[in-house]
Amino acid sequence: MPINDPEEGARPAEILLVEDDPEDVRRTREALTIGKLHNNLHTVGDGIEALEFLHRRGKYTNAVRPDVILLDLNLPRKDGREVLAEIKTNDELKRIPVVVITTSKEEEDVVRSYRMHANCYITKPIDVEKFVSVVQAIDNFWLTIVTLPSAE
Repeated sequence: MPINDPEEGARPAEILLVEDDPEDVRRTREALTIGKLHNNLHTVGDGIEALEFLHRRGKYTNAVRPDVILLDLNLPRKDGREVLAEIKTNDELKRIPVVVITTSKEEEDVVRSYRMHANCYITKPIDVEKFVSVVQAIDNFWLTIVTLPSAE
């Protein structure tokens, strides 16, 4: 069942945004609010923190399992490529869809992300309206149209 299916008594979608740019975090939050879908957006600012959240370690002991991960590639401490590789080789995490959303248009990054089993690769638009539109499209597709396995 799609998470945001109003006919099925939708529950809030759990989204993990792994993004170090505060402006992109703000715009993503704004885009999800404009879409008026019932989501819980969790944000972390680097790759190490993302893995702590996903493995429920440290201050994230009570973290929820996200329904979808929005992952930037260019992160401090541990980059998004390393995070993606760890997610997709971990039996507990690999079923979570990972949407790479990054400024990189490099063919090497696109190919490498798909080789590591990213579920899709999106280049961040610079234009604010287009950015909002892209985030809403991600939300609509992954959390309204697609049927995902249960969180646990």
